[in-house]
Amino acid sequence: MLKDGQKGVILQRDKETYAIAPHIPCGIVTPEMLELFAEVARKYDAAALKITSAARIAIVGIKEEDVDNIWKDLNTTPGHAVGLCVRSVKVCPGITFCRLAKQDSIEMGMKIDSKYHGMPMPSKMKMAVSGCKIQCGENCIKDLSLYGTAGGWTVLVGGMGGIKPRLAEVLAEDVTTEQAEEIIEKTIDYYKKNSKRARLGFMLDEIGIQTLRDAVTGE
Repeated sequence: MLKDGQKGVILQRDKETYAIAPHIPCGIVTPEMLELFAEVARKYDAAALKITSAARIAIVGIKEEDVDNIWKDLNTTPGHAVGLCVRSVKVCPGITFCRLAKQDSIEMGMKIDSKYHGMPMPSKMKMAVSGCKIQCGENCIKDLSLYGTAGGWTVLVGGMGGIKPRLAEVLAEDVTTEQAEEIIEKTIDYYKKNSKRARLGFMLDEIGIQTLRDAVTGE
């Protein structure tokens, strides 16, 4: 029996079948990708296709002996749905599609996804980029996120859902794209060096937001 994460699988409730969640950067798909997912699901008699909260398309209810062939047919990589790493980068439509957006969340999200998705962390980490303060990327419950303003980007840290939910706090406001990228990098470096295998929010509960702000922005 495969373990969760091995070959990109997630064991299902019946303890016999599996799900896989291929990586879809920022949840952007093409008609051809959707057709391929449907073709593969039919070919291997999957129980369902499920759109996940991380904007992936999980293929649910597949047999262990089919896993390798499914990955071969899809010709893509697993999404990091489990494990101590950056699991997802969720984005809103941004200025590409949304009339309310102030910044290009898709471009920024793709940069962040390319650099950080799957990166090992002291605990799991979820990230988001939203084009405006409405925060359709659900920034308030993400470990590290950005939302766009007329003046640039606001950086939020420490949000999470789960058994002990926590709202994110503002780390920096109205910073440029370059500054936002630098703050994210420094925040992750600080987190890796100082966390005791806890979510970023729990670390902030111990040290306070100002300690992190001093370390990564100098303010």
